[in-house]
Amino acid sequence: MLFGMTLAIFFAISCGNPVNNSGSVRLPVPLGTAGDFAILAKSGIDTIPTSAITGDIGVSPIDGSALTGFSLTADSSNTFSTSTQVTGKAYAADYTSPTPSKMTTAVSDMEIAYADAAGRTTPDFIELGAGEIGGLTLVPGLYKWGTDLLISTDVTLSGGADDVWIFQISGGITQAAGKSVILAGGALPKNIFWQTFGAVALDTTSHMEGIVMSYSGITLATGATVNGRLLSQTAVTLDSSTVTQPAL
Repeated sequence: MLFGMTLAIFFAISCGNPVNNSGSVRLPVPLGTAGDFAILAKSGIDTIPTSAITGDIGVSPIDGSALTGFSLTADSSNTFSTSTQVTGKAYAADYTSPTPSKMTTAVSDMEIAYADAAGRTTPDFIELGAGEIGGLTLVPGLYKWGTDLLISTDVTLSGGADDVWIFQISGGITQAAGKSVILAGGALPKNIFWQTFGAVALDTTSHMEGIVMSYSGITLATGATVNGRLLSQTAVTLDSSTVTQPAL
């Protein structure tokens, strides 16, 4: 069975990008103003210092008390805060106008983007690896699982700079300690979308690439790194972790 799966993946690579039924290459998921944030969550962002985040962070509808562990310093305008752990700004729903409106729109855009990713049809691969993708090389396309997704060894996403990967996951993602999502062939993290209904857990010193869009929580263990964005409809928890927003 593994041989057949390997042949299927090789065939897809040889024939170019997977296409949808209309014959057009799959398009990225539009993030709207949620794409202004490296981390965006509805119920809180917590860090065990010292984490390093490149990009803005924000919470809504919860207030700024849910940004914990950052030792925030409010700007004189009270429209944002700063932290030595954040190369960017921190926003919350209770900051001074226009921040509350900004955050409401960003969270709405996050929810719309999640629904867009979850609603994409005609997947190119269904239940690939029975939910275990460690060790595989994945071509661009739409992937769908009715289970949790496991990354127990390194996984490679191979494609060009304009190629798109969308992963629809009914469960959550568990990435093993020290294991990585690796990009090859010019693939870019801004075009990789991990849409999960369940929780996402990145174990110690693991490395993720792409936009993680979770209906549930996202947890990064000690030393875990992400080149992408974390968009959670509950909370994000960091433990001396690194999150770097991708280049646009």
